[in-house]
Amino acid sequence: MNSTSAFRAIDVIRKKRDGRELSRDEIASLVSAYTRGDIPDYQVSAWLMAVVLRGMTRAETAALTDAMLHSGEVLDLSFLAAKKVDKHSTGGVGDKTSLVLAPLAAAAGVVVPMISGRGLGHTGGTLDKLEAIPGFNVNLSVAQFRRVLETCGCAMIGQTAEIAPADRKLYALRDVTGTVESPYLICASIMSKKLAEGIDSLVLDVKTGSGAFMKKEEDAAFLAELMVETGERMGKQVVALITDMDQPLGNMIGNALEVVEVVEVLRGEGPEDLRQLCLELAGWMLHLGGVAGTVADGKKQSEKLIASGNALEKFRRMVEMQGGDPAVIDDLKRLPQAQHTMTISSARAGYLTSLQCEQIGTACVILGGGREKKEDSVDPAVGIVLHKKVGDAVSLNEPLATIHYNAEARVIRAKQLLEESFEIGDSPAREKRPLIHRIIGKSGGKN
Repeated sequence: MNSTSAFRAIDVIRKKRDGRELSRDEIASLVSAYTRGDIPDYQVSAWLMAVVLRGMTRAETAALTDAMLHSGEVLDLSFLAAKKVDKHSTGGVGDKTSLVLAPLAAAAGVVVPMISGRGLGHTGGTLDKLEAIPGFNVNLSVAQFRRVLETCGCAMIGQTAEIAPADRKLYALRDVTGTVESPYLICASIMSKKLAEGIDSLVLDVKTGSGAFMKKEEDAAFLAELMVETGERMGKQVVALITDMDQPLGNMIGNALEVVEVVEVLRGEGPEDLRQLCLELAGWMLHLGGVAGTVADGKKQSEKLIASGNALEKFRRMVEMQGGDPAVIDDLKRLPQAQHTMTISSARAGYLTSLQCEQIGTACVILGGGREKKEDSVDPAVGIVLHKKVGDAVSLNEPLATIHYNAEARVIRAKQLLEESFEIGDSPAREKRPLIHRIIGKSGGKN
């Protein structure tokens, strides 16, 4: 399809409905026409549903990603000599790794231009966590974003009007037409935004388990392979780690609480699972960023940057440059605090055999830590602190979790959901799920 005048949305809808492969030009014309407002929502809704039901080929997925990527500005960060590397997570409960990784990789000499999102469903959002820091501005212009990157080496912002406007329109439509779950549409949405950042390499953290959007590992692996191949087709180095989300990551869930845990990890403390995943992802970022010969070397460098305080100092600098209160780093009580706490205790002795991770995330949303409806505001102070993780021994009446809350009506619903989330048995589960299930891309982590 060489000219826009020859393009008819109905032809593209029918072709995809019948399971035939669309050309690059047909996909580009559809995306371009919709972004300009030349075709109505109802036609694009029909096309999205055809994609959900019929799927897409790898070439179609790459073409859709490319069309969405070039619907707006693609940042040119070539004035920065260092390699540009970002990390993206598909979302989980207690997943605050981005806030650790951006300053950590920047302290090693990698540039990290991170454009992030808000909470989605039961999962927390990076922007909501950052906004728990008093004054932190995630709404930088492209010029301000470039300035912070040049000075600090890392910046964390929300999607700007200039970047992938097609994704913003398509995502809103997918949200109300039951077409969010398609791996092809997820891939194009994530990769178009990430590649618009002007990056050289991307590390993907694809979650699987009860608290992930993809509960089955084969679904997570399929999406990971799709994103890795799409990125490689567009000339980028991409690696994906399939990681566990059968229980929350770390011990704290909720925006201000998670910032506390981020600072703890950057101080060389914090929960072991969060520390280990951050080091593994940082190892890959440093390796792809050309400052570490191997992933193992990248992990060692990362440990040293945490031990020296350089990574924490980089976080402080980024907070300050984006309008946040840097004194928070030394005095975590300056973060928003909930007015009340409530403890959930064990009704019996034994071992914690499982946690219903999605329910714990939903309980945090109910408390006000996420959005039950799009127009809801987020309460940064509320959340949940876990005292036990899967495999731990539990005594009768021993605290399992503490709820931090501000509204009595909300805590009653959240408490019931939390109590149902803990399963206690007579003996520990025989096999503990690994934190990292597998690695896709870059020789599967053999280098």
